Amino acid sequence: MKRSRTLVLSLVAALAATLGAAWVALPAYAAGATASFVKTADWGSGWEGKYTITNGGSSTINGWSLAFDLPSGTTLGSYWDALLSSSGQRHTFTNRSWNGAIAPGASVSFGFLASGSGSPSGCQLNGASCGSGTPPTTPPPTTPPPTTPPPTTPPPTTPPPTDPPTGGLPKHLLTGYWHNFDNPAVELRLRDVPAEYDLVAVAFAEATATPGALTFGIDSGLAAALGGYTDADFTADVRTLHSRGKRVILSVGGETGRVSVNNAASATAFADTAAALIARYGFDGIDIDLENGLNPTYMAQALRALRAKVGSGLIIAMAPQTIDMQNPAGGYFKLALDIKDILTVVNTQYYNSGAMLGCDQNAAYGQGTVNFIVALACIQLEAGLRPDQVGLGLPAGAGAAGGGIVAPSVVNAALDCLARGTNCGSFRPPRTYPGIRGAMTWSVNWDVSNGNGFANTVGPHLDTLP
Repeated sequence: MKRSRTLVLSLVAALAATLGAAWVALPAYAAGATASFVKTADWGSGWEGKYTITNGGSSTINGWSLAFDLPSGTTLGSYWDALLSSSGQRHTFTNRSWNGAIAPGASVSFGFLASGSGSPSGCQLNGASCGSGTPPTTPPPTTPPPTTPPPTTPPPTTPPPTDPPTGGLPKHLLTGYWHNFDNPAVELRLRDVPAEYDLVAVAFAEATATPGALTFGIDSGLAAALGGYTDADFTADVRTLHSRGKRVILSVGGETGRVSVNNAASATAFADTAAALIARYGFDGIDIDLENGLNPTYMAQALRALRAKVGSGLIIAMAPQTIDMQNPAGGYFKLALDIKDILTVVNTQYYNSGAMLGCDQNAAYGQGTVNFIVALACIQLEAGLRPDQVGLGLPAGAGAAGGGIVAPSVVNAALDCLARGTNCGSFRPPRTYPGIRGAMTWSVNWDVSNGNGFANTVGPHLDTLP
């Protein structure tokens, strides 16, 4: 009996030693990671979902992968703030380059759209149940777990911001482009921009011989038309607008813009030169208005690098053509979704477009109508952008565009339809968007040439929105 007991103890000790060695060889796992899901919107035929991954452990999580199943009949649509791979009804989201590291107590989120009435099931985070905080198939940690459960929501001071910087902008804003060139519209010094404009986009920065690099200076033709206007005058005018509570951003591109960001080197050149121009002239941000194509991957890299240099107050605006915002997988639309966490506003140009399908995909709407503006804005609003990131870009009357010119009252009606569900045409969006950001016009100069009808009509109306 004594010999048998000794043998058993020896076997137990050997087994423990073997298992101990196996435990040491296992890859490290950050205990305490959990994921929670919520439907942030549901319109019957589809919904918007959001997963929040929280690190309740004591060490940083470096990289995450979250997988779940959707039932038959429910399909995944556009998504943001994560990468996706799918196999049948099993969908796996992994971190992007900027949100893979989660500090203790912090959290990150990603979202997506789905069609159908089903909900996610079988959620796993880094191979473990999303609610367990530990992997299901590995031994327990060698150190005792914390005596308090991990938080289900991150502490208020630790997680990274999920909303873009406001840059001192109002909830609903009027954006106008200012010409740094001489054309048939009225020439203006920057300080003479009408007070109704909240955000002024200076058109345009120019390309240099170095791919991605930007340059800017007062156009000689404009200076001559104004009887003298220097870089120093312009810089002083930026300060003047700041004193009035306005913001000024530098627009990149335009119809003839040739700025190209197609690789890592050009992305770095873009960020470096844009940061230098912002510091030199006092710009509050950047506007992307490239009408000759862009690479969303490297432009996103450039904008994130620029924000890292300038700070969280950087305003990032975009002014894509209507066609560029038809498909969430397309260049401009993909860029907007990829930088949603730092994006301020997308002012799509709802002109020079012809007829296009709206978010209902049932009919082609002709430009120059309330239906056209609302049905196309609805695409962005239903495919991932927040209402506060969506603005309506329209021309400021005669001379400003080749087609799609509307009376300012039509712009107001479109804003009402989107924000309140009133003054709609025959097309009605699936819901209202009280946070719709506002309107943009090409341009301040054409508006002044046409009697300030756009600013004087749309500007005050924006103040009445919810």
